[in-house]
Amino acid sequence: MSRLQRGTERDTRTGFRTERRDCSASVPQGLLKAARKSGQLNLSGRNLSEVPQCVWRINVDIPEEANQNLSFSATERWWDQTDLTKLILSNNKLQSLTDDLRLLPALTVLDIHDNQLTSLPSAIRELENLQKLNVSHNKLKLLPEEITNLRNLKGLYLQHNELTCIPEGFEQLFNLEDLDLSNNHLTTVPASFSYLFNLVRLNLSSNQLKNLPAEIGGMKRLKHLDCNSNLLETIPPELAGMESLELLYLQRNKLRFLPAFPSCKLLKELHVGENQIEMLGAEHLKHLNSILVLDLRDNKLKSVPDEITLLQSLERLDLSNNDISSLPYSLGKLHLKLLALEGNPLRTIRREIINKGTQEVLKYLRSKIKDDGPSQSDSVIETAMTLPSECRVNVHAIITLKILDYSDKQTTLIPDEVFDAVKSNIITSINFSKNQLCEIPKRILELKDMASDVNLSFNKLSFISLELCMLQKLTFLDLRNNFLNSLPEEMQSLIRLQTINLSFNRFKILPEVLYHIPTLETILISNNQVGSVDPEKLKTMGNLITLDLQNNDLLQIPPELGNCVNLRTLLLDGNPFRVPRAAILMKGTAAILEYLRDRIPA
Repeated sequence: MSRLQRGTERDTRTGFRTERRDCSASVPQGLLKAARKSGQLNLSGRNLSEVPQCVWRINVDIPEEANQNLSFSATERWWDQTDLTKLILSNNKLQSLTDDLRLLPALTVLDIHDNQLTSLPSAIRELENLQKLNVSHNKLKLLPEEITNLRNLKGLYLQHNELTCIPEGFEQLFNLEDLDLSNNHLTTVPASFSYLFNLVRLNLSSNQLKNLPAEIGGMKRLKHLDCNSNLLETIPPELAGMESLELLYLQRNKLRFLPAFPSCKLLKELHVGENQIEMLGAEHLKHLNSILVLDLRDNKLKSVPDEITLLQSLERLDLSNNDISSLPYSLGKLHLKLLALEGNPLRTIRREIINKGTQEVLKYLRSKIKDDGPSQSDSVIETAMTLPSECRVNVHAIITLKILDYSDKQTTLIPDEVFDAVKSNIITSINFSKNQLCEIPKRILELKDMASDVNLSFNKLSFISLELCMLQKLTFLDLRNNFLNSLPEEMQSLIRLQTINLSFNRFKILPEVLYHIPTLETILISNNQVGSVDPEKLKTMGNLITLDLQNNDLLQIPPELGNCVNLRTLLLDGNPFRVPRAAILMKGTAAILEYLRDRIPA
């Protein structure tokens, strides 16, 4: 049926049926006209208490401008224009939606978050093309069974409602990839969830779940599972069969022990803080080959097993607020970026060492390692070198730990003897931090085929030399607390760089070269003078998951930054911008990105 036939009011002057004039005050005609061309209508933040009829009927009625001009150019032929595919009604005061929703069958995106909805109309079943439905931050107590008819749905966002159960047939949403049910009142998860076999991200945090169904282990494509802040006492062993799982959040539950994870070869982050776990054994650790973050804070652990050294990829280990009295010296072999130990009755490490931070603790533990070689005299005494100008190189660290460490010497240059001590040994880490270096030692180039981790923090560097740009195996670079205000374009050649720390320098913009290092996963550039970022260039950085811009000079945050959907951590505190407000920042990265996306001009 054509739009000429579907109208509701006859104009006696022309014979055409015209759209109702019931919404000119709340929805400008220009906005409706633009929506007919683009297929998108954004009515967020307009204080609407109901959806004007002309919005529901935008694909049905003849537009008002048809009466005003009966000679149409090719671009103004309203009868040829686009059906509405994206409707944003967020941040209003809507208490209900009418069944007129069925008049928009072409919708692929419906965003009605941050309203006062207590229910959804049964007519929602007719939105068969819908791919994304956001009803978060409302007052829904039940979902209509008709929602299970939305077979093309890929993203369903129901967080911050009052749901107590999931309707039967929910497993029919088999195309779902992202499902957020956090901050509701759910007490159970249906076993049928296992049939959501395309699900990649599932958020069940902040509910009242006492257990998870064993069938959840059948979700073979799930990468992100968040069960924080529930009442879980055990985890079904079948969960360990989730072979695609990368992020697992189980904080703030009542767990007493961990399951083993024999099939979770890809698990990168395991968060089990604020539980009642008393023991960590080898069986819990031996399969975690890819783990980067292990959060065990606020439990009842009394010890850490030597097998912790199996976690060769581990970067962040949080053991704070447990009952640990000693640590295995072998922990010093790990290349940790953060080791949190506060709130433990440690007796073997002095408080002053702990207060100096992660690297000092690891350095202390390494110094206590007893070699397993033929004898202590063979491995340590004969390799120790006392050099002129109080230069002492830890050759033991070079040989056994592959670390060239000449840190905290307050020296203005690195003596040749330090590089000479490397000889034919393999070096993967270089630590020249906490000195007075004004330039990077040229002999660092000798390690270009080996070094993957370089720490030059807490020096007086004002420029980066080309020698550093030739370390093509570099994955981690720490340049914080220097005098840098730019980076050379030659750093593009660091084709493996994953993490760079530029905090506490003098940058006024995000260095252009960073946009051209596609391997970057983490950029830390807090406490500088950065005044702008380029969201379009950031969007091209497909591997970037952490961006720390705290305490800079950002006067505004571009809404397009919300399109950087790969970001898992975006830190913006301490900048002079007014929006997003602090309340949004406190909700975390996902909420910030969602807020920004909603403000992108249609």
